[in-house]
Amino acid sequence: MSEKPLGIDSPLAHFGASVLRNAMPWMNDAERSRKSQLLQDIIENCALTAVYQPIIDMNSGGIMGYEGLIRGPSDSPLHAPIALLQTAEMHGRLFEMECLCRKVTLESFVRLNLNGRLFLNISPECLIEPLFKDGETLKLIHSLGINPDRIIIELTEAHPTYDYALLREAVNHYRKMGFRVAIDDLGEGFSNLRLWSELSPDFVKIDMHFVQGINQDSVKHQFVSSIQQIADRTQTKVIAEGIETFAELAVIKNLNIAFGQGYLIGRPNANPIVSVPTEIVQALTKSFKGRGLFQKNAVARKILRNIAPVPSGAPNQSVFQIFTENPDLHSLPVVDALMPVGLLKRHHVIENFAKPFVHELFGRKPCSTMMDASPMIVDQNISLHDLSNLIVSSGRHHLLDGFIITDHGKYVGMGTAHDLMREITEIQINTARYANPLTLLPGNVPINEHIDMLLETSIPFCACYCDLDNFKPFNDVYGYRKGDDMIQLCGELLSDICDAERDFIGHIGGDDFIILFQSQDWQKRCNEALVRFDMMSIQFFSEEHRREKGYTTQDRRGERVFVPLTSLSIGAVPASPGTYDSHHEISEAAAIAKKNAKRTPGSSLFIERRKQI
Repeated sequence: MSEKPLGIDSPLAHFGASVLRNAMPWMNDAERSRKSQLLQDIIENCALTAVYQPIIDMNSGGIMGYEGLIRGPSDSPLHAPIALLQTAEMHGRLFEMECLCRKVTLESFVRLNLNGRLFLNISPECLIEPLFKDGETLKLIHSLGINPDRIIIELTEAHPTYDYALLREAVNHYRKMGFRVAIDDLGEGFSNLRLWSELSPDFVKIDMHFVQGINQDSVKHQFVSSIQQIADRTQTKVIAEGIETFAELAVIKNLNIAFGQGYLIGRPNANPIVSVPTEIVQALTKSFKGRGLFQKNAVARKILRNIAPVPSGAPNQSVFQIFTENPDLHSLPVVDALMPVGLLKRHHVIENFAKPFVHELFGRKPCSTMMDASPMIVDQNISLHDLSNLIVSSGRHHLLDGFIITDHGKYVGMGTAHDLMREITEIQINTARYANPLTLLPGNVPINEHIDMLLETSIPFCACYCDLDNFKPFNDVYGYRKGDDMIQLCGELLSDICDAERDFIGHIGGDDFIILFQSQDWQKRCNEALVRFDMMSIQFFSEEHRREKGYTTQDRRGERVFVPLTSLSIGAVPASPGTYDSHHEISEAAAIAKKNAKRTPGSSLFIERRKQI
């Protein structure tokens, strides 16, 4: 949940939490009796109000769903959820209260006609309650016309021990009904990391403590980054709670967190927003040109088209009518229970219906008789580069038919080869526009933009200015062709020591490169580059010059001087949040660090430490 830590918006301000984390405050018999009566009135009169907080897709900027929260009567001391639930638990009526809150939240969700998913807070204690497992929730949502796939059971940890086997059995029971599962407040509580391991949830919510101020706290940054890495390996979607500033939003986006929630996006409200504020969408879609960012964003999701599918039991005549009414529709996905099962092709359907007696003989038969049962199906996160190779290797018909795009196996849309080629072409044009022609690495414009993006979002990084020593004499002696070869070798080597998902490398020009490391082991990577350059660059020199570890040539004044073999110098500038304000300051500091590195003979690394905080 993504609410404030105090008062009505406390972390316990949802109906599913068992709130006795600490002992109940002492209250006298009169106060206890009064609150018992208030509780009874609330339950009898269903005097509760549901409020909803939006959860957004960090990639598309759209609302993917809402978390349902609860409020007691506004004029009552039980208005705040923490007071309401404490009182219910104290009087042994927490299960009854949870069921009522769940009913109010679901009915209001349907009445408001909200799109997307509903995150329904349920305590683990309630989930394993025998009375709860009788299917009352399923009956309720069916009566309201909601598909169980839209309901996320959000488990909030409240007590230090669980019967994990029993809880896992209960979760699997609801999964079979079509529900999905989320774990709330990851990083806070007793054992929710074990819950993640035991339950394999579809979503995990990172506790707001680790999100608020993440742009100024490297420990929080590392924690969230590590959670995302685990989520990638377990096919779990991460939701960052408590986003309150644009700087926090940018860092969360940069870490590839799938979904976000917090006051910056929208506060809990009985009539919540149904579209994301323009400034939020602009912040999420802001583009920074550079090799790493282009590659990271270039996935099948970018070319997704929302094509309404048909079930396999739909009659052929209905499919024929759809194609007739939509002349630009080339393929129609066939989907059962959100799972793609085939593809109907326009030319195949039209040609069949042009034959005699097909309308009479096959018009009412299911469209599964005409569909291609083996269409191309790809995940929305496949890179466009990999998708292009897949289409080329899979057969020419996929160029015409298109392909189905899924999210964890469930249908989300269609893609076409035309859209794929257009997107790849646009990426190539933008990349080439700012690329160095020799190495094809990003040039000065994307370098400066990337530095400013890191500074604006307060992401810790290290700027490393890399320069070849004694390169001009090498060019004079061995020629510019050999010089270009050495520059290309350096660019390939430096690219190789970077983490493609986290680090950015650019080519300033000539023999100068810059790396913007987000990898925490950047110093180790730099030292590796120095060693590898010395080993690999030796191939460019003659045997004599290798033996002498240098050569004699004329300097700019025409005097004969001995020049050591070309080496690599790196000047490193760690940039903590708040230490630098612009790419100009970073560039100046990096240039000075590089000069200091070049004062040491041979390949060397100099780290500027004077401005670290």
